[in-house]
Amino acid sequence: MSGYVKDEAARNAERRDTYHEADVVVVGAGIFGCAVAFALANQGRSVILLERWMHKPDRIVGELLQPGGVTALRKLGLEKCLNDIDAIPCYGYHVLFHGDEVVIPYPVVNGAGDVVVNGTVSTNGTATDKNIGQRPEGRSFHHGRFISQLRKACGAHPNISIFETEVTDTVQGQHSDTILGVETRTTNKETGERSPDCFFAPLTIIADGYASKFRKKLLATAPVVRSKFYALELIDCPFVPQGYGHVVIGASSPVLLYQIGTHETRALIDVPEKLPAASPQNGGVRGYIKKVVVPALPAEVRPSVLAALADGKIPRSMPNSWLPSTKQTTRNGVLLLGDAYNMRHPLTGGGMTVAFNDVVLLSGLLHPDRVPSLGDHAAIHAAMDEFHWKRKSLTTIINVLAQALYSLFAAADDRQLRALRQGCFRYFQLGRTDEPVGLLGGMIQRPFVLAYHFFTVAFLAIWLNSVAVCGGGSVLGLLMFPLTIIDAVLILYKACVVFLPTIFIEMR
Repeated sequence: MSGYVKDEAARNAERRDTYHEADVVVVGAGIFGCAVAFALANQGRSVILLERWMHKPDRIVGELLQPGGVTALRKLGLEKCLNDIDAIPCYGYHVLFHGDEVVIPYPVVNGAGDVVVNGTVSTNGTATDKNIGQRPEGRSFHHGRFISQLRKACGAHPNISIFETEVTDTVQGQHSDTILGVETRTTNKETGERSPDCFFAPLTIIADGYASKFRKKLLATAPVVRSKFYALELIDCPFVPQGYGHVVIGASSPVLLYQIGTHETRALIDVPEKLPAASPQNGGVRGYIKKVVVPALPAEVRPSVLAALADGKIPRSMPNSWLPSTKQTTRNGVLLLGDAYNMRHPLTGGGMTVAFNDVVLLSGLLHPDRVPSLGDHAAIHAAMDEFHWKRKSLTTIINVLAQALYSLFAAADDRQLRALRQGCFRYFQLGRTDEPVGLLGGMIQRPFVLAYHFFTVAFLAIWLNSVAVCGGGSVLGLLMFPLTIIDAVLILYKACVVFLPTIFIEMR
């Protein structure tokens, strides 16, 4: 039997390497592409993985992995990819709000990885657990180093063949709209000449990232971009507490700081579209960072930021995109997944956690025991319909949190938003953080818990605003009481505007 398996593996390798045929073709050797190729290969599928450039990428996306993502990576058998890349443990968040601050650690989990709040397992909300364990950890790292490890794992798998080639189009059947594979252009490294090529499989999975060239063709959707993150790399930046993701909220839009190596700290500076303070007349993005952002940062961080700006260049940027997921069960033979399929604002660092959890779910739904042949289009469509709904227990939380928190903390001059921001920060200060950060970290997959905490924050904001307006119950304060009623209605309305449309779209 083992000899037969070896012969079959050899035949599949020959099919991939010589004839460019496999059970599945994966386009894009990034976060999602590598993970799904590895997961399907572990199930015995023959996999071709295509990537335009196999050199180590130098990008500012995918640098923070939440604890829920680490768990998913472990389930996929890829946790070893976090080794030997100088990855930094992340224990939670440190929020600075107009000079005030609060530390928000990840919640305690039990031996099964369930979040435990006051003796109750919050992951499913049904059991009491006395065997409380430790607080989980996330990881932050250089994106390119992690990608290189993922590609190395795929390259070592006997069921995967990797090709460095540029995918230009899909191959469609002559008598149907079924996708049979992809067309590519492969560059001869010695001559530099490009030659056409093709790769075929019953199923093609396209994961070509946020700037996907196939999204419009396959899904007819487009991401919404409200701002960009401009990135700086700070060297030996002193910022306590160590091992936390820092969120700075002040006069500027949010600024994120987190270590990506022993000596390197990433600073991501949000700049809304068409922001007057970042206009060319005001010195552009560099002028905005120097005049507005730097003064809002802690004093010990400012020298590192100014040193990173000393090269005189405009910092690298990436669009902060929102792309709600849509069903994709109308085309045979092809799936579009990863960031090409669904994105959220990176404020909460949930992108990779969503990706790895998607791969865990998808690989289970496409397991050979459920779908023996990836050419069975009806079975694939049924699996993808189930995938669309099952993933929402996590992705709705991550996506809505990212969009809602950005709407709350972006520098908008809005009385109701200011009240909600104050309420949210006060909520953290009161210690009501285990479930919210468990949601953010991908450990609690119950959208109702998110709704509960969001509107609890809204009512706390209403209370704080009422106390501030009434001034502690003086006669003048009592005369202001009708104003607090009006404010309460407007604050609650604003909370609904921030939260409900986003969750409605995500739950479709």
